Amino acid sequence: MELIDLSVPIESGMPVYPGDPEVLTAPALTVASDGVNVLAVHLGSQSGTHVDAPYHIDDSLPRLDDLPLDRFTGPAVAVDARGRPPRSPLEAALFAEVPEDVIVLVATGWSARWGTYGYAEHPFLSEEAARVLVSRRVRAVGIDALSVDPTPAHDFPAHRVLCGAHVVIAENLANLTPVLTAQAAGRSLEAWLLPIRLAGADGAPVRAVCRVA
Repeated sequence: MELIDLSVPIESGMPVYPGDPEVLTAPALTVASDGVNVLAVHLGSQSGTHVDAPYHIDDSLPRLDDLPLDRFTGPAVAVDARGRPPRSPLEAALFAEVPEDVIVLVATGWSARWGTYGYAEHPFLSEEAARVLVSRRVRAVGIDALSVDPTPAHDFPAHRVLCGAHVVIAENLANLTPVLTAQAAGRSLEAWLLPIRLAGADGAPVRAVCRVA
């Protein structure tokens, strides 16, 4: 059994979606002056590797703490979407063989551009691809990019389709290449996308992990 960390570190100045709160971490207390180390953290609910609750795009949809925990964990399937051009839609056919009731991890390779200007030019799910995933009754869809929709976006069609079906969205995943390698070798995958328990929230940061057996 192997655990693969799919998360980016939370740190000051990290990339955020345009308009989201900037991330700042700094010592609040130190051993030298206070006897303990305590870190002050300022961030938005959509910072770093995080999940979106359906409420993120519609006030009438479930908030983070309305969702059952089994939405955030379970058997996983990795989809290889590497090599796509910048700002290109991922077509529905890419997801035609996704089984039902799984967590889908979409590997675009864009996590290699984390921290660069080009990170915002990521591929994204087409609306038709999102509808295929909903038809497969998936628990969650994660992507190693800033969003499942284009950045920036005037509308959020993939979000609206997935969130409308109460599918959890995970964004800013990392390290999906070894996950693809393990899957190609016939190993089984299990994903854990458990968020911080923020009351009534639209989403929250996660320590995303893939268990490879």
